[in-house]
Amino acid sequence: MDWTSYLFRFDGRINRALLWQALLIVALLAALLGVISQVIHLVGAEGALKLSLKIDFDFGLDELFKLVDPRTYRSPASFDRTDTILKSSGLALFSWIFLATTIKRLHDRDRSGWWIIPFCVVPGLYSQFSNLLPDARSMLPFSLTASSLWLWGFVEMFCMPGNEGHNRFGPDPLAKVEDAAVSPSANSWDQSREIEIVPPSASPPGGMHVKRGA
Repeated sequence: MDWTSYLFRFDGRINRALLWQALLIVALLAALLGVISQVIHLVGAEGALKLSLKIDFDFGLDELFKLVDPRTYRSPASFDRTDTILKSSGLALFSWIFLATTIKRLHDRDRSGWWIIPFCVVPGLYSQFSNLLPDARSMLPFSLTASSLWLWGFVEMFCMPGNEGHNRFGPDPLAKVEDAAVSPSANSWDQSREIEIVPPSASPPGGMHVKRGA
C-alpha cells in the first residue's frame, strides 16, 4: 500500500474499511501526542510538583471548528505553549488526513469532495455555535437539519458500499484487491510447465528383433 497517497493525497478512491482504518490511525497518533504532552509536563517544574496524570486526547474535529470561535482564544488553557504547539501540529496533521481520506471515500461513492461541506462542516459549525443561538422552537428546524446532515454523511461515508467498477474518480479499489487475490503470483511455480511428456518409442527394446521370413 502507498501510505503517502492513502493518507495525504486527495485524488482516487478508497473503500470504507480504509476510512475506518484512517480514523484508527488518527486516534493512535492523538493518544501518542497526549502521552508526549504529559511527559513534557511531568519533566517540567510545575508538572513534577503536581504529578498529575491528566492526559488530553481531545484532537477531534471539534478542535478544528474552535479555530473560528473567538471565545477559544480567551480561554486560559490556550496560553500553554507546549499544549498549543502539540495541538496545532496534531490538528494540522489529523485534519489533513481526515480530509484526504474522507474526500477519497466520497469519490468512491461517486460524489464530489465538496459534499464534505454539508456532511461535516455545516453540522460542526452548528454544534460549535449552537449555545449562542436563542433557545426557542424556531431553532428546532436548524438543529434537525444539522443532525440529519451529519447522520446522512456518516451513513454515506462509513456504511454504504462504493460504486462497482470504474467511475469518474478512478478504478474500483475493491476490484484491485479481488484481482490480486484471484490472479496467481508471477513468481509461483507452474508444475505443469516442468513436466515433459515423452511419447513412448514404437521400436522394440534392444536385443529383441523379429527375424524376417520366420
